Formats: sequence, C-alpha cells, structure tokens
Amino acid sequence: MAAESATDRALIARLAAHTKWAGTEDRTAATAAARAAFVDHFEREVDPDGVLDPAERAARAASAKKAFYTRMALRSAQVRRARRKARNVNTTSPATA
Repeated sequence: MAAESATDRALIARLAAHTKWAGTEDRTAATAAARAAFVDHFEREVDPDGVLDPAERAARAASAKKAFYTRMALRSAQVRRARRKARNVNTTSPATA
C-alpha cells in the first residue's frame, strides 16, 4: 500500500494501530517494556551515574516526569491561545473592530 500524502500515511498508521490493538489480548503486557523504558529515561536523567539511593532516584524521577508533563501542558496552552488569537484576528471584520 503506497502512501501518496501525509494524510494517507496517517490513516495507514492509524489502521495499523487499530489492527494491532484489536488482536492484543493483554494490553498492559504489550506496553510494559515501553512504560519501563519511559521511567528509566527519567531515572537516568536525574541520576546518570547511578549513585543515588533508589528511593531518592525514584522521587526525583517522579518530579522530572511531572515537569515533563507540565512543560507539555504549558506548550499546549500556548499553542491553543495563539491559534485562538489568530482565528479571532481572521474572523473580526474592520467594521466591527
């Protein structure tokens, strides 16, 4: 199946994902390695030399993960705000402004 456009590629990828998950018995087991790697990433970020106590490393990794998601939320809010502003500028006519 040759993808001719970005839209086609996105639809093909979505189809593949739905097909995979339709045949997956244990979703938790299927994503366990990815979830572990995600946690490991934050642990390596806060303790690259592996010298911290495991409990301290886990606490710092949890904070790093919260910072990651908070940063994503901030960027998302900024983009939504910019899009809303652009949409309002484009729909406001000079007579009503």
